[in-house]
Amino acid sequence: MLDAPALRLLAGSLCSLALVLGGCDSDAQEVSGGETADSFAQPASNDGAIAPDEASSEAPANLPDEVRERVIETDGGWYDPVTHEVYPKHGEANAPEAEAPNDGIPTDLPQQIRDRLIKVDSGWYDPITHNLYRTGPAPESDPVAASGPASEDVFIVDAVQVTDEAMFSRAGESYFSHDGKWIIFQGSPRALFGSGPGGSHANYGMYVAALTFDAGGSVTGMEEPIEVSPPGSANTCGWFFPGEPWRILFGSTLVEPSGAESAGYQRGSSRYRWAFPVEMEVVTRVVQEIYDEYREEPKVTTELDFLPTEYEPTVMFAKPGGYTAECALSPDGRHIVYCQVDPDTGVGDIWIRDLENGTEVRAVEADGYDGGPFFSPDGKRICYRSDRVGNNQLQLFVADLAFDENGSVTGIEREYQLTDNAHVNWAPYWHPSGEMLVYASSQVSHMNYEVFAIEVPALGAEDSGPGSYDIRRITFADGFDGLPVFSDDGRHFMWTAQRGELYGDEDRPSSQIWIGRVGEMPFVD
Repeated sequence: MLDAPALRLLAGSLCSLALVLGGCDSDAQEVSGGETADSFAQPASNDGAIAPDEASSEAPANLPDEVRERVIETDGGWYDPVTHEVYPKHGEANAPEAEAPNDGIPTDLPQQIRDRLIKVDSGWYDPITHNLYRTGPAPESDPVAASGPASEDVFIVDAVQVTDEAMFSRAGESYFSHDGKWIIFQGSPRALFGSGPGGSHANYGMYVAALTFDAGGSVTGMEEPIEVSPPGSANTCGWFFPGEPWRILFGSTLVEPSGAESAGYQRGSSRYRWAFPVEMEVVTRVVQEIYDEYREEPKVTTELDFLPTEYEPTVMFAKPGGYTAECALSPDGRHIVYCQVDPDTGVGDIWIRDLENGTEVRAVEADGYDGGPFFSPDGKRICYRSDRVGNNQLQLFVADLAFDENGSVTGIEREYQLTDNAHVNWAPYWHPSGEMLVYASSQVSHMNYEVFAIEVPALGAEDSGPGSYDIRRITFADGFDGLPVFSDDGRHFMWTAQRGELYGDEDRPSSQIWIGRVGEMPFVD
């Protein structure tokens, strides 16, 4: 079962706890805004409903202990994410619901497939093939059944994996520098695997790397990554300063976080837990290696280009306790938007700070968790996701900002709710046109997050209400796809995915970073 207060923080890097990548085991990664891919993969109902604690039952007593610890309770019994077997409850026949005469499962399916199907709101889910067998016609507004291409090749061209499984046991939540030559991302070193909370991945470190290109300007890979965070610290949500790509900011604990519990799916309790280290602050530093690539003349002396303190991550502005991260700068570099989590209530609100005069405003203050914000390309709006209803289903929002006569943000002028459905929708990011967002969603399945695009109302437009904005599916692959972003020029698309090669004895691809050229995109003139 899911832990309500924990999933209320489903957001994550919160930029990432950013990486939902991994599946149903203790290696689950966090989600953007600190969000990750491993953490969302779950054979559970698509409505995200949480059964009360007293409703849970015990796994069959005759199972080996190691199996009992990892099985997950579902409507059809106890699901083993390693073997994909479903053990029936109370000694009943396997998958009793699947055998009902009017269960909606195609009658020509082999019995071994029928036996492993998991009941979800929209039908029956196959954890092996990731197929969804619907129990009725797809809703007209369902993005999975929406008209349009059934292949991502139309949208993403010549995609390449840029991070290496041998170097990182998981990597993700990446962002381009504004000129598109560098990326900043979080990764767990493969060499430290087993040293992290729960004996799995090490804490996310923050890295930068120069991209490599072919003669036509398409990304072919990246150069050796440069670690920019302190050893042992937990990090999330990196960003480049406009006009100064050698100056970066990101969320960091700076030291090893005090919380000993790991984030993600907990085998012993069949719960999800989200880690929001109270030590997390927004920090900034310069990277000499990046500066050397932009200097007009080669360096000929050993004299430092910056103050010694600027080479170490330094807290940008101190906040009184609680997790502070999910940070991004406005296109002109004047404002920073970020999420602050109250350590007592677990409620996250969105703040905007004017870096010129030091003033700040709590721009989005609502029940539940509001986070993962980004400025629009023109700097007049922000996008974000929220669990303000408290049902553990994240919804997408866009807001028009209000400014004073000096150009400082004073709050929200108008808010638009884009989605209101029974899915987890998170990590929204602007297309450079400002006419649409891309985001990750459980629309297909909690076992297979995919990237979708949604149209955005024009600045100052009348709000037509959630559910009235068109949606199109962008990625079509097994495993997690999420944390999507565009380069500023709209030429490249970067996201986190579990679609690479298996490493060692792993039973599924790890979360890694992929980049492709942008093909056609919906909702863009």
